[in-house]
Amino acid sequence: MDILAGALESMRTGHPTSVRTDGHAPWGLRLPPAAGAGFHVVLHGSCWLVPEDAPRLEPIPLGVGDVVFLRSGSRHVLADHPSTPGEVPGPERYTKAPPIGSVVLGGAGTRTTLLCGNYHLDMARPHPLVRQLPEVVHLRTRHGRHVELSAVVRLLGAELENPRIGSEGIVPALIDSLLLYILRAWLEDQPAEAEGWSAALRDPAVAPALAAVHDTPSAPWTVESLAVRSGLSRAAFARRFTTLVGEPPMAYLTRWRLTLAAKLLRDSDVPLLTVAARTGYSTEFALARAFKREYGIAPGGYRRQARAA
Repeated sequence: MDILAGALESMRTGHPTSVRTDGHAPWGLRLPPAAGAGFHVVLHGSCWLVPEDAPRLEPIPLGVGDVVFLRSGSRHVLADHPSTPGEVPGPERYTKAPPIGSVVLGGAGTRTTLLCGNYHLDMARPHPLVRQLPEVVHLRTRHGRHVELSAVVRLLGAELENPRIGSEGIVPALIDSLLLYILRAWLEDQPAEAEGWSAALRDPAVAPALAAVHDTPSAPWTVESLAVRSGLSRAAFARRFTTLVGEPPMAYLTRWRLTLAAKLLRDSDVPLLTVAARTGYSTEFALARAFKREYGIAPGGYRRQARAA
């Protein structure tokens, strides 16, 4: 399993939601805190993003092609100017029209068009790759930067500006893939001397071990067997892995196995014995003991809670 795709898939709790926003100056849109992660794409015009939960962050100017990802869905304002107050539109202001709904704000001035949305991710237990992201990720796709992300932005703009047959299937698929393009672009932007997950995914010793754990989490991995894949001694591999990933190899393996177990419990009806086998536990009891230690609840109870929610 691809590490980035797998990490995000393990956190998903639903499909993205999104809306087209047309603001005519003066305009301001206040976004309250949201479960999951927020995103915005500037399709036409320009605006400002004003973080409200991160007072140390200055207002961020945004232009055509810019993409913003808000890791924990913190509250913020989008506006034609940092001083323009934001409003929270009522439900009656939204128009339901394919391929996605829309909202119009402001007066009669210059128009800005954005795609605004939310990825439903389990931020109570985020994968460490996502947890290491800054609260606000700002990516510019103009002037030849991030070619693939830029292509997705252009396609979204074209489909939203001129919906045609197939747009109702194309737009959700593009929005779904946008998250992977955003995170890949951010990772590739990190300098060579950066530490953490951006370095771990490039590291010739740690990356193969992570790939092995993600590909076959049920295998009987040990520090020694993972070190063999890295080409390092057991001690050297353990030190390198812990430095870059942020936790020892076996701790990460346990975290990943239980993350996959939680997703199987949420999203499927497979028996607990099958969940245990797929995630590297020999018995239901072994899975239940590890799962309760990590999540504070037995697997069966977790499944019932998830279904009720």
